Amino acid sequence: IDTPGHEAFTAMRAQGAKVTDIVVLVVAADDGVMPQTEEAINHARAANVPIIVAINKIDKENANPEKVKKQLARYGLTPEEWGGETICVEVSALKKQGLDELLEMILLQAEIMELTGDPNGELKAIVIESEMDRQKGPVSTLLIKQGTLKVGNIIVGGEVYGKVRALINWKGDRLKEATISTPVQVLGLSDVSVPGQIFTKVESERKARRITEKIKEEKRQKSLRRREQVTLESILASPEEEGVKTLNVIVKAESQGSLKAVVDSLANMGDEEVKLEIISQGVGEIKKSDILLASTSKAIILGFNVDVPSEIQSIAKQEQVEIRQYQVIYEIIEDIKRALQGMVEPVYTEELIARAEIREIFKIPRVGTVAGCYVKEGKVVRGAETKVLRNGEIIGEGPIVSLKSCLLYTSDAADELDGVDLGGRRI
Repeated sequence: IDTPGHEAFTAMRAQGAKVTDIVVLVVAADDGVMPQTEEAINHARAANVPIIVAINKIDKENANPEKVKKQLARYGLTPEEWGGETICVEVSALKKQGLDELLEMILLQAEIMELTGDPNGELKAIVIESEMDRQKGPVSTLLIKQGTLKVGNIIVGGEVYGKVRALINWKGDRLKEATISTPVQVLGLSDVSVPGQIFTKVESERKARRITEKIKEEKRQKSLRRREQVTLESILASPEEEGVKTLNVIVKAESQGSLKAVVDSLANMGDEEVKLEIISQGVGEIKKSDILLASTSKAIILGFNVDVPSEIQSIAKQEQVEIRQYQVIYEIIEDIKRALQGMVEPVYTEELIARAEIREIFKIPRVGTVAGCYVKEGKVVRGAETKVLRNGEIIGEGPIVSLKSCLLYTSDAADELDGVDLGGRRI
């Protein structure tokens, strides 16, 4: 999937990273790493996709591949020949140099990742692009990830379904079927589909219609409920799943000096249980690309003395991304410290509050077994957890559901108190 390099095509790069298995990052040997290159790296990392770097235009007089490699190393893409893990291939698209080596590296990476698919398996096709054509109607470009798509198949993806009328390849030729790794334009769908949507095959249009109606209803119900934002408060309120927890942040500051100060302050935060990941940092106002990256990677944007234009605030609200603005560094540190502490799983400790000895066991109908106990130390509290020990071994555990007090006397004292009223209780 060839995504444009211009910074205006941020959304396309984000989507491209989501639907691909391997990213080939093309960097010009004369220009080096550009802002959109950094953006593409961030999106690939957010999508957890391996990166192969193709250093292009090595045929130019002012080409400097070594300078490009140094720049890439600053972004964590250290070349293999420098002891890193990033495959870098020097190529010239114009002179057709190094292209065979690039293809070999792509195939090697695919082999390492064990990228396989069954052409006879269940259909899985992902939408790359979609448009409404005046003559053809809704047209979606699908990439076949698994199985085989044939003319006449009934497919469904999200709120869109239809019977495949035609399959058109990149040359404009009509196909009878398309199999794994084949991109095709599909005609016959009910509507324009969204990029990234997965299509599967079903037996009948009736079933497909039923599936889409159910999805539409679920979407309608979901829209009625307030969508939860990724905020520091929500992180504090709901701990994440087990394992090492990560708080992703994007940092924007007014100047390089301020940016370095903020990043350095955040760098040492976290421990073996929780960690802070700065997935992107930059100077200047918060942009649409920052919002899209935050949305993709579930990150919070921290702005230090930077403006947030009203249109960017609208996009952030739409994408449910929180932007937190600061003028003082220690406020950032305090907020992030609280968030990381809130992500730590609570540690439970036992505190001995009482010891009691079981003197008698009673069987009460519709209640069960009741232990008559004599408190020897501390204070027994309803709801407290208990451990029942016999000869030093635990034979039972559980909470105290109910407590009732009673008086114990010798038989002589009981005779003397027979019938005496003690605060509403009679002996």
